[in-house]
Amino acid sequence: MKRLSFALTSLLVLLPLLSGCKVSYSFSGTSIQADVKTICIEPVVNKATKINPSLANQLTEELNDKYRKLTRLEQVTEDGDLNLIVTIESYDVRATAVTAEEVAAMNRLTVTCKVVFTNILHEEDNLEQSFAAYEDYDSNNSLDMVENQLCESIIKKLVDDIFNATVAQW
Repeated sequence: MKRLSFALTSLLVLLPLLSGCKVSYSFSGTSIQADVKTICIEPVVNKATKINPSLANQLTEELNDKYRKLTRLEQVTEDGDLNLIVTIESYDVRATAVTAEEVAAMNRLTVTCKVVFTNILHEEDNLEQSFAAYEDYDSNNSLDMVENQLCESIIKKLVDDIFNATVAQW
C-alpha cells in the first residue's frame, strides 16, 4: 500500500513539471520550423545539351508530389516561405565497363541537377548544391529501349536527395 501511495504522490508531483515539456517529432523526417507555411516549387528547367523532352516535367511533378505528401506546407506559385529552383545541367551516357574487344559492356545514364533552395524566414537553411543520380544498363540495349525505366529510377533518387537536403536536412 505504501508503494502505491508513493507512486501516486510522485506522479502528482511530476505531472505538472512534465506538462510544460513539448516533444515534437515527424514521421516523414522533416525539420521545418513552425512559422514556415508555404513552398514554391518552380518548374524544372532543362539546360542539358542532350535533352529528354519529358524529364523536366516528370521531375517537377515528382518534387511537387513528395513535398505535398510528406510536409504540411501549402504549395504556392510564387513567393513561398521556401523556394525551390531546380535546373537539369547534364544528361549524359558513358561506358562504364569495356570488354576485351574494347566495346562497351555497360553504359551509365547520369542526370545532374543544380538546386537553389531559399528559406525566406530562416536564411541559415538556404542551399545551393548540385545533385547527380545514375543508372547502369547493358549496352546490348539501346538507350531508347531502357530510357523511361532508367529515368524513373534516377528521378526518384534525385527527388529523395533534394527533399532530404532541403527539408529533412540529412
